[in-house]
Amino acid sequence: MANTAKVLFRGAATTTLTTELYVVPSATTTVITSIAVTNAGASSRAFTLSLGTAGSEVKLFDAATIAANTTTVIDLKQVLTAAQVIDGGADSTDVKFHISGMEIA
Repeated sequence: MANTAKVLFRGAATTTLTTELYVVPSATTTVITSIAVTNAGASSRAFTLSLGTAGSEVKLFDAATIAANTTTVIDLKQVLTAAQVIDGGADSTDVKFHISGMEIA
């Protein structure tokens, strides 16, 4: 089995809260290790992040508020199996996500 540390997603949020940010490849298990959420805007913003099986994800954050010009780092260890997803979005593209993890194949 190969373990590969990698960036699972890095970029601006879309305003569609169910945007697919990452899909676990077939024959792979992924461990999410941390998520950084940044708001580069001058106003507070809201973001949503969900994990799990497409269509029945579990929301980790549902319209959670992030203050202007701040970064929130979420330290978590969550396991996703093949074809499971990370979905998310925000009310503004001022919000950026950086999701790190380990793929085990």
